[in-house]
Amino acid sequence: MKKILLGLVLVLSIGCNNETPEQELAKLIEAYQNFQNDKDPDFPLGDYSETKFERRASFCDSLQSQLKKIKPNTFGEDDKISYELLEFVLHEALNKYKFKTHWNPILSDAGFHSSLTYQVRPLTSKKAALNYLNKLKAIPLYIEQQSELIRKGLKAGMGQPLVIFKGYETTYDQHITPTAEENFYYSPFQSLPNPLSQEEKDSLQKAAKQVVLEQLIPSFKSVKALFEKVYYPNTRKAIGISETPEGKAYYQSRIDYYTTLEMSPEEIHQKGLDEVSRIKKQMEAILKEVEFNGSIQEFIAFLRTDPQFYAKTPEELLKHARNIAKKLDEQLPRFFKTLPRKPYGVAPVPAAIAPKYTSGRYLGTSPESTEPGYYWVNTYNLPSRPLYAIPSLTAHEAVPGHHLQGALNQELPKTIPQFRRNLYLSAYGEGWGLYTEFLANEMGIYTTPYEHFGKLTYEMWRACRLVVDTGMHVFGWSRQRAVDFMAENTALSIHEINTEIDRYISWPGQALAYKIGELKIRELRSLAEKELGSRFDIREFHEKILEKGTLTLPLLEDQILSYIKKTKSNY
Repeated sequence: MKKILLGLVLVLSIGCNNETPEQELAKLIEAYQNFQNDKDPDFPLGDYSETKFERRASFCDSLQSQLKKIKPNTFGEDDKISYELLEFVLHEALNKYKFKTHWNPILSDAGFHSSLTYQVRPLTSKKAALNYLNKLKAIPLYIEQQSELIRKGLKAGMGQPLVIFKGYETTYDQHITPTAEENFYYSPFQSLPNPLSQEEKDSLQKAAKQVVLEQLIPSFKSVKALFEKVYYPNTRKAIGISETPEGKAYYQSRIDYYTTLEMSPEEIHQKGLDEVSRIKKQMEAILKEVEFNGSIQEFIAFLRTDPQFYAKTPEELLKHARNIAKKLDEQLPRFFKTLPRKPYGVAPVPAAIAPKYTSGRYLGTSPESTEPGYYWVNTYNLPSRPLYAIPSLTAHEAVPGHHLQGALNQELPKTIPQFRRNLYLSAYGEGWGLYTEFLANEMGIYTTPYEHFGKLTYEMWRACRLVVDTGMHVFGWSRQRAVDFMAENTALSIHEINTEIDRYISWPGQALAYKIGELKIRELRSLAEKELGSRFDIREFHEKILEKGTLTLPLLEDQILSYIKKTKSNY
């Protein structure tokens, strides 16, 4: 609370002391960061009361008003970027409050309750164990607050459609266990670090068992009752967000945020269809290369069913992913000037969330953490995890994709404001991830025609997202039509297509970021190659893409245009 009050004082003092625009901006950034960093010890998992959301919106509104009074025409490059990014994140904060997104903290593959699994980490010290125990004790209040918000959302017609909840009971039923020892949230206490005495271990385990039995399991029973007795009977019938109150305006706001560009649903839908057509021609060329006698659909059916393309055990799938990851590590110095200090590991998606989870994901950690980043590989339902897709998935989620970009972002010099070092925008981050699948081809990672087809099917997957996301949320597409479109055009398994379509239904607009961001990065690279010719340096180009951290796509374009101009002037 002290930091919040300090932030308000800083905001109110803007313009009172004849400060320069740079000094005024620095004060606003400090105020914003103080607000973001303010943690109430009474809420170890965060305060999700309506009052907290109101206070945040009021603060951001005041900050935005002050920001608009600053004249940025004298700013240098970094201040200009900071100004525009602060304006962008404040606008998004106010939009989210306007559309009451906090009343709908549920996705098909995630939710307020399942996100708690990210708190489960190995306990490396007594302090870490006590902090984790404190978080377990906070779960009942956390769930109570979230449940209250969800009920408000249902009354406002904001509930998710019932169709996305097939199998959703796994996200809470598995945490309602007969004993504490069988509970996933107790698992870190099964292997406490050796520096702790046996007496300390016994004490921590006893306390943890009591919390799990008396607080955590009853809390998940309340989650079960909330979904099965309150939520499912009151879900909305339509799958498109445009059919909800203020849905069309909300979807346009999601386009604006997730693409960081001014685009219409119609423009995005057509761009997706164009990309699908272009990529399909490249797929047809691979069919000729492998001398397959049949259509693309028949080739995809072959890829989905032939055992040669699938691991027989979770360990085999993980070993394959680690092998590809190491091959990518080897190539990094040839393509990048700056590499991150933080390493990453390859691990399975936790069983607690795997059934409804995507094929893989990257999880970063804070710069201060002793934990590495993690590239998660989903080993659930092995017949839906083709080996030929692992090179693309690994490049995207590990290196040179999310781990490299995310770790470098956190390791930016301290002269870059903290809010930028912690910032993630999907158009930039996911656009970069998809671009690196293309880059992995230059790194020599795709070694068979089937892996090349895997790369194309991943690219096609993101192109199809432009079509099906806008199709369902704006143009009245049914869920089945979206599934059929993806099944016809990609080699993704039917299981994965279904989990993906449910994700797009529950998270409008986010899926647009990948292809839109990748297209912009590839467009900028083509421009730089054309303008610079033999002076083009791939390592320097990537340095310019990454050196300022997360950017909107217009800001990224400014960076590359400046790089081209400066390089040409030096010759």
